[in-house]
This record gives sequence, structure tokens and C-alpha cells, in this order.
Amino acid sequence: MVEVSFYHLQAEPLERALPRLLEKVHERGMRALIRFRNTSLLDQLDQALWTFKPVSFLPHGKAAENNAGHQPVLLALEGEENTNQSTVLVLLEDSDAPDLADYDRCLYMFDGNDSDLLAAARERWKQLKAEGVDVTYWQQGEGGWQKKA
Repeated sequence: MVEVSFYHLQAEPLERALPRLLEKVHERGMRALIRFRNTSLLDQLDQALWTFKPVSFLPHGKAAENNAGHQPVLLALEGEENTNQSTVLVLLEDSDAPDLADYDRCLYMFDGNDSDLLAAARERWKQLKAEGVDVTYWQQGEGGWQKKA
């Protein structure tokens, strides 16, 4: 059964926090699918993954590209398939996840400074808890991620 970890962004933006989590996923030999609702955030994160470290980058691609199946990290809009056979799903912008059970892990990331995204995350938490899904909650602080629930 899938394990869903909620990541409450507060101290730094998504463009800095997510690449570090994806590095850990990649180092462990896992593949990740990052699901978006809109192309503007997808393009923004695509650029961030190329430049988040001055001496390296995180190998990734977009689902719409020809070599998508070979990418360890795949950026996809809702409705695009898991062509790289990811076992880790990252949900941004409260993206839909009808295929949630197909993954081993899900990272649900949301900006705690956005009241709409915060409310959506609370609703998603309640929904998943009611369905019996194993959920954890991580809050971002000055010293890094702290497990709160």
C-alpha cells in the first residue's frame, strides 16, 4: 500500500526544497513522477532542476518529450502517463491522483503561505486518512524537515 508524506513548505520555496528531496530519491535508485496542474510551474521547476546546484544537475525530462521513459525524474501534467515507471509520485498544486495505488510512495507538497493550497492539503489529508492510507506530515523549519504526525 502507498505511503503518503505531506510536506508543508514554509521556510524556503519549492524550487529549493523539492530538488533536495528528489536527489535522495535518485540516490536510492528510485524513479519519480512529478505531477502538475499547469505548465507554468512545470517549466519553472524544470529550470530549477537544471540549476539548483552550480556543479551538478538532477537528470529529468518532461512527459511530452520523446525520451520520457528513460528519465529518472519525469515532469508531467495531470492526465499524462507514468512512462518512466516511477515508484515515487510527487503531487504539486493539489494535483489529481487517481492512480495513487500504483506507487510505493507519494510526496504531497504544498506552500503553507497559500491559503487555498493549505485548505486543499487539509482536505486531502482527511480524505486519505478516511480511506485508510498511511499518511505522515512533515513541516519545514529553519533546521530542515520535522516530522509532526
